[in-house]
Amino acid sequence: MVLEEAAQGFAALGSEARLQVLISLVKAGQKGLTVGDVQARTGMAASTLAHHLKFLASAGLVIQEKDGRSVINRAAFHHLENLAGYILKECCADEKGCAVPLDVRKAAND
Repeated sequence: MVLEEAAQGFAALGSEARLQVLISLVKAGQKGLTVGDVQARTGMAASTLAHHLKFLASAGLVIQEKDGRSVINRAAFHHLENLAGYILKECCADEKGCAVPLDVRKAAND
């Protein structure tokens, strides 16, 4: 992951509303949710929700897939792991004796 991609991902998470949408999708797991299901869980207006889903999808944090007349939205778990890892890989780079467990640092560098 490069700096620009990480910045776009973190910017997408910088809104309470988008974070609420993403958390709903993370809770749903790989099954994902239709737009209507996300709307029911978040209480957002349809047009507002569509805007936030589009923003999250363009940042690579949400995967949208057409299923008949519905659109299934899923959290992009691999991308979310990479985004978290982008920050963690720098942990303690300037000091000895890092407090972050080795397995977390290793996963961040994979």
